[in-house]
Amino acid sequence: MIVLGFDTSTTSTAVAIRLGDGATTQARDDPPAGAHPGHATRLLDMTHGLLADAGVAWNAIDRIAVGLGPGTFTGLRVGVATARGLAQSLAVELVGVSSPRALAAAALAAQSGQMGATAAVLAVIDARRGEAFAAAYQPGAQGLPAELAAPRALPPEQLASVLVEAEAAVGGDPRRWLAVGDGAVRFRSQLEAAGIPTAPERSPLHRVSAATICELGAGGVAVSLQQIVPDYRRRPDAELALEGVGTARSVLT
Repeated sequence: MIVLGFDTSTTSTAVAIRLGDGATTQARDDPPAGAHPGHATRLLDMTHGLLADAGVAWNAIDRIAVGLGPGTFTGLRVGVATARGLAQSLAVELVGVSSPRALAAAALAAQSGQMGATAAVLAVIDARRGEAFAAAYQPGAQGLPAELAAPRALPPEQLASVLVEAEAAVGGDPRRWLAVGDGAVRFRSQLEAAGIPTAPERSPLHRVSAATICELGAGGVAVSLQQIVPDYRRRPDAELALEGVGTARSVLT
């Protein structure tokens, strides 16, 4: 099965193609801090280039896998809309993948078999508004991440509460943790103050891998286009802004 996968849950745009033998080719655009994300302008161009480099025709794709977030609202809308449009036009299967789960899968795989390897991962994605989306995972069946605590938006001083919930889910047995993700980079000081080790700042483990999206998508269950929707986990900024305008008008009138 040939799987095309991408993730736009963070400021980065990540694309990968997984061939039938499991070989994966990937590309990504990581804008510098403060730069505008290029999801809308870069995603399809990067996909075209990647397929051309891999020698894969569009009609050879069997399945599309897309990161559902949670993450940036605009990025998720672009990624999901593109995935749905491509799946419909190509008449191929479509699978949604949790972006924090993809982060955890890559981190757990990178440390598998190492002495003193982490036993669990706190996946942290920058949620803006001074918050982060955080979820906890440990190795599960067939080496895939098993969710211990579902993603939720939290202020940095509450991130450690996810570990408390996760360890309670496994009977209070303490785990060796590692925090990964762009949110872990942003809130490193708060995480380390709470005793949660964080991967080095420049570690690739902080970036959602489209290759991992492909891998998880290859083993996932295809669903209808209507079932693939962004996982926002909180109300979008635009909706809150409109509500604020409506409240202000009601007060004025």
